Amino acid sequence: MKTLILSTLFVCSFSFGIFAASSRFIKDDTASQSSFEYLLSLYYNIKDALVNSDPSAAASKADELVNAIQKIDIKSLTATEHKAFMPLQDKLSADAKDISQSKDLAKQRIYFASLSDNFYLLAKAVKLSTESIYYDYCSMKKKYWLSSESAIKNPYFGKAMPTCGEVKETIK
Repeated sequence: MKTLILSTLFVCSFSFGIFAASSRFIKDDTASQSSFEYLLSLYYNIKDALVNSDPSAAASKADELVNAIQKIDIKSLTATEHKAFMPLQDKLSADAKDISQSKDLAKQRIYFASLSDNFYLLAKAVKLSTESIYYDYCSMKKKYWLSSESAIKNPYFGKAMPTCGEVKETIK
């Protein structure tokens, strides 16, 4: 009987250890380098929704970004990451929240411009991705955005003028 109880306790504690490790991994996935890459992928999702002129998708993806920003484990950031992220955290969150709370595509695009400016600052300060990040510019709107590809897909004009713009910088 003692052996059965000890075996059960061992299995339970081992299982809990695996659960705790996976929870930590999930939390780590929203912290440090991998978290920044995750935040960037959510930013790209918002951009893609605006390119498709889909305000519902933009709002939904922006809500995901707000939640991901709140889950960043600040203690796991390096000193450089911490210094770069802390002044931008509230701005990124506020921009994403504004997008998530609006169903008006024109307003979402205004908020996205601010979100893009703040993401650019973060991208210049810390490595957000192992892939190149393209810093694009729309001369007609006088606004910038980040992209994962060099092909222009304009979030400010969407379906009306999807290729309006140019790559201004490539962040490696």
